Amino acid sequence: MRLTARTVLFGLAAILGVRLLAMAVIPFADTSEPRYAEIARVMAASGDWITPWFAPGEPFWGKPPLAFWAQAVSGAWLGMGELSLRLPSWLAMLGVLAILHELGRRLYTVQAARWAVLVFSTMLLPLVAAGAVLTDPFLALGVTLGMASFILAPAARSWFWRYGLFIGLAIGFLSKGPLAAVLMAGAIVPWLLWHGNAARHLRALPWVGGTALLSGLTLPWYLLAEWKTPGFLQYFVVGEHVLRFIDPGWTGDRYGSAHSRPYGAIWLDWAMAALPWSPVGLWLLLRQGRGGALAARMRAFGRSVPSTYLFAWAVATPAFFTLSGNILWTYVLPALPPVALGIGAGLSRLDGIAPRRVALACLMLVPAVAIVLGILSFAQPDRFKTEKQLIARADAEIRAGEKLYFVDSMPFSARFYSRGSAVAVSRGDLADVLPSQGGRVLLAVEKRDLADIRARISGTVTPLYTSRRYVLLDVLAPEKH
Repeated sequence: MRLTARTVLFGLAAILGVRLLAMAVIPFADTSEPRYAEIARVMAASGDWITPWFAPGEPFWGKPPLAFWAQAVSGAWLGMGELSLRLPSWLAMLGVLAILHELGRRLYTVQAARWAVLVFSTMLLPLVAAGAVLTDPFLALGVTLGMASFILAPAARSWFWRYGLFIGLAIGFLSKGPLAAVLMAGAIVPWLLWHGNAARHLRALPWVGGTALLSGLTLPWYLLAEWKTPGFLQYFVVGEHVLRFIDPGWTGDRYGSAHSRPYGAIWLDWAMAALPWSPVGLWLLLRQGRGGALAARMRAFGRSVPSTYLFAWAVATPAFFTLSGNILWTYVLPALPPVALGIGAGLSRLDGIAPRRVALACLMLVPAVAIVLGILSFAQPDRFKTEKQLIARADAEIRAGEKLYFVDSMPFSARFYSRGSAVAVSRGDLADVLPSQGGRVLLAVEKRDLADIRARISGTVTPLYTSRRYVLLDVLAPEKH
């Protein structure tokens, strides 16, 4: 199936345009997006570009700062809104598409490259990640650049591809940490052993200059972070990269709860993240092996440098996380570019009305879901786990000198949308913030606690707004007679 350059450009513009629109209208929903958005907001407001802060006095040691740097700069330039803070992820995924196109063009054909970028941009997880305040798009960018550079370096005339592995590692180290090197090595080392071509590829890399570049880009921040908040390296390297991996119920997480999943669940995440294209990829594989020459086809696949490289790259990440139960589905994002390229190469060799119809349906499905979510955010905002509308209503009601208090718990969306002005108060300390004679206070109370909180309050209580989780109360103290 042939694609013209105009068709690809039009399709990408429509897909990425839909994602931009959804980025602008869908609010930050707890927990991950508003948590990272708040860290970026605090970074920009405080001017502290070394240590991301999880809460006042509590450094965020869970991730390096590259994503937060990008989000904080974007927010400072364009305003602290949904579109500006999501824009860096969108740009990072645009970078992945550019690298993927060049890789497909060089390893296969222009047609394979064109199909690959359309496939990748309409997979479920890449389209979600392209418009989310997360660190994963930056890891995917680093891994994609590193992996593409490694296989292209021997024939590359440009310095960019020869140094690309080290630049990709630097992006990965500053967005997720040493995991980037583990994922790349997990694909590259077995592939080199399979083909016995290590000498050719290793000689093509500028190891001295590349290592110096990698060290210069990454080591200063790691050393400054440890100097500024001692204990960072111990927690980040040992806790986040070892204990989180081997212990599904790891209790040392300072910033939330562990994600205990069955071993091997990452493979299901891998297939789900590639929807709606994962069934197409499976069909292409079965079609490739159909007929009486299966053994010959398998031998041909094993001898194919591009095919085996993409295969090793695609399975290295889920294979690594197979024996970890503490996982999220976003972990498979770096493994999806080679899947998209493999599917793109297969689609480029097909023809006929039925394959075209299937491909068109797959291209439209996930962007259509993004449109529906955007419409829902306008029509039914209470469907989302966000306190954006509650904070907006409180801002409209609040008077000079007054504060909004969240009783017992305050979600990250409330922290972000209130720009840090909302205050958390425990139920036991509620009496300390209740108004005196004739005074007023605004309280946000979880719905399940509403009856108990109202029983503790004297005076007039008026509900002002109800979100999915909280009720905003206007509490007016009784007048003394």
